[in-house]
Amino acid sequence: MLRFLWRRTLGALVIVLAISAITFFLFFALPTEPAQLACGKNCGPEALAIIDENLGLDEPVPVQYWHYLVGIVAGRDFDIGHCDAPCLGYSFRNNQPVWETILDRYPTTLSLAFGGAVVFLLVGVSIGMLAAARRGTVVDKLLSSLSLIGNSLQVYFVGTIALWLLVDSWDLIDRPAYVPITEDPAGWFGGMLLPWLVLSIIFIANYSRMTRSQMIEQLDEDHVRTARAKGLPARTVFFRYAWRGAMAPIVTLVGIDLGSLFGGAMVTEFTFTLHGLGRLAVESVTEKDLPMLMGVMLFSCTAIVIANIIVDALYAVIDPRVRLA
Repeated sequence: MLRFLWRRTLGALVIVLAISAITFFLFFALPTEPAQLACGKNCGPEALAIIDENLGLDEPVPVQYWHYLVGIVAGRDFDIGHCDAPCLGYSFRNNQPVWETILDRYPTTLSLAFGGAVVFLLVGVSIGMLAAARRGTVVDKLLSSLSLIGNSLQVYFVGTIALWLLVDSWDLIDRPAYVPITEDPAGWFGGMLLPWLVLSIIFIANYSRMTRSQMIEQLDEDHVRTARAKGLPARTVFFRYAWRGAMAPIVTLVGIDLGSLFGGAMVTEFTFTLHGLGRLAVESVTEKDLPMLMGVMLFSCTAIVIANIIVDALYAVIDPRVRLA
């Protein structure tokens, strides 16, 4: 098991390093000088030279990339100050450390991702299991139809309607806002409830359909039919034999979705005016803040890679044969 995780971790480090290199060289190969983006259109040659020197932009790009990697591990000194590890540079817009800005925004994204995941996993998997257990009945057809409708909806549309009805018109739910859970757990839950519900609608549709198809496939497997022929209770056959066999594809889907959500749910954060990582990424693009955008991309890619390692570990627990891969 440890060798399995060690191989996956080394592979993940190589992937993150490759992504950082590609991202860095692409950004610094832009026609516009990074110093020009940091200073603005009215900067003269002398001001650009000072910015280049302060930010280390006057060195060759490979040397800059090496310093960038060293800064992530051991910190880095700029003329504008020392940047503690993990150093992702300073923002072009406000001269704030990129890493501190990410840490400031990330609790909002983390709360949105975890809360939404709990909702769509519980509801989506339960609906899929119920549809599989009632295969071919009116219940199955009704739940399948609702899943198709949910899959066709968009967050920005549902979110706008939900804000208008549930918050502005009927005053049933608190207006979405992030409050640290350590300061006010009830305020945190109330402020994130509507974004969780809206975000989970599309995921519920995906998970219900995935769970239904996998459960139906597993219920037709030979080992499940053998367990049923031995006289085991239907509940035991359904949960102990069929459900465990259907878990692997669902775990894969959870890892992909959580990794993406940890990188920032841009549409959801903009719809509900939540200042998370996704909104920070969009703001960095519009403001041409290269260090901030690079930091967010590297952080998001790392979150996706870590989620995939966790999925691999769960695979090894569910199916011991995976440990030999």
